[in-house]
Amino acid sequence: MTYSLILLAHGSSDPHWRAPFEQLHYALAQRMQTPLRLAYMELSEPSLESSVAELAQQGATRAEVLPLFFAAGRHLRKDVPAQIEALRAAHPGLELTLLPPVGEHPAFVEALAAVIAERAGEKSSRG
Repeated sequence: MTYSLILLAHGSSDPHWRAPFEQLHYALAQRMQTPLRLAYMELSEPSLESSVAELAQQGATRAEVLPLFFAAGRHLRKDVPAQIEALRAAHPGLELTLLPPVGEHPAFVEALAAVIAERAGEKSSRG
């Protein structure tokens, strides 16, 4: 494996909070050709650090980190870039790229619009 995509969620000590992310990861991994991992920024395992270390140990040469955030707040402007820089220094053979948050992708807006339209259609049909 030379490439992997890491889905990055915030993290929580509550396992119920993590369940939807784990289900999303599983569903996407079944559909995608790309090696896909789920990692958490903090408070949960697998952490971003442990995921990147494992990829480096397995010989990956490139990984992209896709934040499962709606927007780039303080975590994505400061905390995660600092984590990425530290990980680049710790694993120089692995090219690590932080992507914009999923909420900024045009396809995300389209998917959310479809969900809203479906919900609105259900509400109006019940009348």
